[in-house]
Amino acid sequence: MPSLAPASAAALTSRDSVLGAFETFRDELDDHNDRRERLIKSSRDITNLSKKLIFLLHRIVTEDAGESDDRLLGLRAATRAKPKLNEIQSLFARMREELAGDRFWRYQRNVSPGLQEYIEALSFAHYLEHKALISYDQVQSTLADPDGVPYFELPLEDYLLGLADLTGELMRFAIASIPRRGGRQKASDICSFVRACKADFEGLTPYFKELRKKQTVTSQSLEKIEDATYAVVVRTSEYDMPQDLLDDLVAQTVSRAVDHSNYGEEPRQKRARHADYDMDDD
Repeated sequence: MPSLAPASAAALTSRDSVLGAFETFRDELDDHNDRRERLIKSSRDITNLSKKLIFLLHRIVTEDAGESDDRLLGLRAATRAKPKLNEIQSLFARMREELAGDRFWRYQRNVSPGLQEYIEALSFAHYLEHKALISYDQVQSTLADPDGVPYFELPLEDYLLGLADLTGELMRFAIASIPRRGGRQKASDICSFVRACKADFEGLTPYFKELRKKQTVTSQSLEKIEDATYAVVVRTSEYDMPQDLLDDLVAQTVSRAVDHSNYGEEPRQKRARHADYDMDDD
C-alpha cells in the first residue's frame, strides 16, 4: 500500500507538467492570433489611406491641369501628399514592435497588401515630382525612424509589386492628361516610361511569381496608353482646326478609346491581392 503514494505523486506531477505545457501553447496561440488581428487592422488602415492619397494626387493634377509648368504641378502635388504619407508612415512605426526580429517574416502575408498599396502611392507621388521611379533604398528610408533604423526590412517582392501597380495609375494619369494643354506630350512620355518599366520587370519575373501575374496587367495598361495616344495622333493629323476644337476632338477620341479597352478591368484584378488579409499564417 505505501508503494502507491510515490506512483500517485509521480502521476500528478506528470499531469501538471502536461497541463502547464498546454497552457503555454494556449498563451502563445492567443498572442499570435491577437498580434495577427492587430497587424491586419493596421494593414487595412494603411491600404485605405494609401488609396485616398492616390485619389488626392489624381485630383490635384486634374484640377490644376491649367498649370503650364509641369514640374511645378508635380511639386505641388507631392507637397500636398506629404501629410498623408506621414500619417501612413506613423502607422508603420506603431507596427515596429509587433514585427520585431523574425516576426516580420511570420506575419509578412498579413502586412504585404498594405505595404504594396503604400509603395504604389509613394511611387506615384515621387513620379509626379521627379518623373522617375523611386528606388528601393528611398522606399526603405521612409520606413525608418529619425536615426535611420528601419522598422523592418522591406521585402524586394513587395517593392516590385508596388511598382507594378504604379503602372495602372500612370495609365489613368496619361489618359486623363491627353485632352489638356501639353497632355499629348505628357502621355507620350508616360507611355515610354511604362514601356521601360515593363521591360525591366520582365527580367525579374522568373524570380517572383506574383510579378509575372502583374506583368499581364502592366501590358494591358501600356496597351491602353498606346491605343489612346495613337488614336489622338491619327485623328489630329486629319484636321486643321483651332486648338480649342482640336482639344474637344481629342477628348472624344480618348473617351472612345478608353471605353473600347475596358478601362475598369485592371482595378478588379488588383483587388485580388487583398485576399491575403484573411489567409491564416502558420
